[in-house]
Amino acid sequence: MLAVPRCALALGELDLPQLAGPALGHCGWQFVEAPTIEAADVILFRSPEISVAIWVQPAHGSQPLELANFAKLRARNPRVQWLAVLQPGGIESTGIAAHVAQHFTDYLTMPLDQERLYFAAGHAEGMARLYDRTADEPQVAVQDQQIVGTSDAMRDLFRLIRKVAASDAPLFISGETGTGKELAARAIHERSARKNGPFVTVDCSAIAPTLIHSELFGYERGAFTGATQRKTGRVEAAEGGTLFLDEIGDLPLDLQANLLRFLQQSTIQRVGGTQSITINTRVIAATHVKLDEAVARCRFREDLFYRLNVLRLEVPALRERGSDIEVLARFFLTQFSKDRSTPLRGFTSAALDCIRRHTWPGNVREMVNRVRRATVMAEGQWVTPSDLDLSTAAKSPGAEPLQLEAAREAADREAVRRAMAASSNNHSAAARVLGISRPTFYRLLDKHRLAPELRNDINAPGITS
Repeated sequence: MLAVPRCALALGELDLPQLAGPALGHCGWQFVEAPTIEAADVILFRSPEISVAIWVQPAHGSQPLELANFAKLRARNPRVQWLAVLQPGGIESTGIAAHVAQHFTDYLTMPLDQERLYFAAGHAEGMARLYDRTADEPQVAVQDQQIVGTSDAMRDLFRLIRKVAASDAPLFISGETGTGKELAARAIHERSARKNGPFVTVDCSAIAPTLIHSELFGYERGAFTGATQRKTGRVEAAEGGTLFLDEIGDLPLDLQANLLRFLQQSTIQRVGGTQSITINTRVIAATHVKLDEAVARCRFREDLFYRLNVLRLEVPALRERGSDIEVLARFFLTQFSKDRSTPLRGFTSAALDCIRRHTWPGNVREMVNRVRRATVMAEGQWVTPSDLDLSTAAKSPGAEPLQLEAAREAADREAVRRAMAASSNNHSAAARVLGISRPTFYRLLDKHRLAPELRNDINAPGITS
């Protein structure tokens, strides 16, 4: 039975409008009757506005529900939230309890409690709206992958991606490992005028230093032993498209000079060659290394840094993205659970708590791996903390003060060590550096066991414990 303003479908043999009329009929709900699963499938296909469906368990002796076919119906219409109306004792029927737990938002038992039915239908409608909202979250599609997010940091990132895509200037992408720097680079390429050209990726950290030059610029036949024919390098292969240099912070200094020359002149020479080859490609570089610090330590050429850093884009760490963490978890769960024979309905409240509390040092890559693992390990319809291997990630509220105390102790210990180093192990000078008295300084030494030989001095005249 189909509702026009508030849509619902009834699957079963009983007259649901008559049963549910007092609770739902007077609240704007209208129904369309589907006596069979096949009929329900057709109705849901033709009526995408339906958000709630109610299955009425047949009376004893009637045709039972075809569980396998119902699971397929449920998988084809994931946004529709199902309520079950069971006969007295019906939950004890073979397979029904597990089936209801896996596919239904809630269930009621005959005779119907009208007030409870009203609230159950409202809850199901709300869950359907939540599904729609999650499906409509802002995202940037990259081939078969997406950059998903709703936080201010990600909205700024989406805006910058669209903005820098219109330029051909070199671009530098910074961000921690696993944040999705290559996805951002691909998104820029696919929104640029070069989208029909190649997107060539070079992982500078994965190529042996002795091979990087020939991998980047290619070589001529006879250039070295084993060079039996000419080879086109990665830079030349990116002609007309985009060259993405990942982990450029690991590029050897001698190769940095060659790359700088290419950026300045747009020409290369193959190893063993004498001819200059003009290359038309856009260069996007990325690294988790802080290049400005690498420049200060003479590990990265300053002139190359400024050449690459014409435009800059930073991909935020996952822990800085707030509500995006939960949005991403649900998004990946939907993606990966498609491979399961039975769909997953979501995360338990304990699992969501662990997801929110975890610091995600591996960022989005870690999220992908944990959720993918969960889709394999989950035995029921809900993902648990152990499925995510986050059983110990969620700490009880009472544990937080202990963590804070440990952090303070670690900070004190490091401050004492630095003060000792800065004062050449002169205790009085170290105390002055820290802005504390000598007795307090000695107590810190003893507390953190940094100078066991001073314990006798702590009891010296003028020093009280």
